[in-house]
Amino acid sequence: MKTVMITGSSSGYGLETARHFLAQGWNVIATMRKPDAEVLPRSERLRVVALDVTDEQSIAAALEASGPIDVLVNNAGIGVVGAFEATPMSHIRKVFDTNTFGAMAMTQAVLPLFREQNSGVVVNVTSSATLAPMPLAAAYTASKMAIEGFTGSLAHELAAFNIRVKLVEPGYAPTTRFSHNSALNIDDLIPPAYQSFAQPIFAAYAKPALTTKESDVAEAVWAAANDVSGQLRFPAGPDAVELAKAG
Repeated sequence: MKTVMITGSSSGYGLETARHFLAQGWNVIATMRKPDAEVLPRSERLRVVALDVTDEQSIAAALEASGPIDVLVNNAGIGVVGAFEATPMSHIRKVFDTNTFGAMAMTQAVLPLFREQNSGVVVNVTSSATLAPMPLAAAYTASKMAIEGFTGSLAHELAAFNIRVKLVEPGYAPTTRFSHNSALNIDDLIPPAYQSFAQPIFAAYAKPALTTKESDVAEAVWAAANDVSGQLRFPAGPDAVELAKAG
């Protein structure tokens, strides 16, 4: 029976992905900054582990407590929406600390384990914003674009060790906690000079032509984790699929 570790499992894509792997009969290590086992169905195959991907000691403790794993899903992330000009650099660094350096730190920590067992899969969850960058999301898009390049390069680097590295690119989902994960009030990030530009964009975001469901992402992560071909990118959701085709 295989084991998957999923970061950022308290809500959204991570939570749904944990549910999906449990339903498929896998052992699941669901990691959260503040563990809450009640959000997931009770199962002997489930372990909820405390983990902050921006803290190397927390990463080491979580891996030590978890034992052998077969798949790492780097899903933990935070978002920021607003004019780049008005976004404090301190918050941009927080976005990169979680979305970019957190995923890198998790990956670096599991690679010795994967090399020893001569197998393993790393699935990095990015965004369809890497396929067609969205306005008012420059810092977030940059943090995810960095992971796209990182993943593509790493896939070549690790193939000799029978370690596969994959990308899942979720489309736009208004129901996810993207904006809620931001530490800043969105109103603070739209200065008066940007109001006329931002209003129609937010109206379009509120009523997109196509949207992504959390289950779309869970299914894409499942496909990526089990794929043995050379496929690198797995767009998730109808909007992401269309953007991938257009690109």
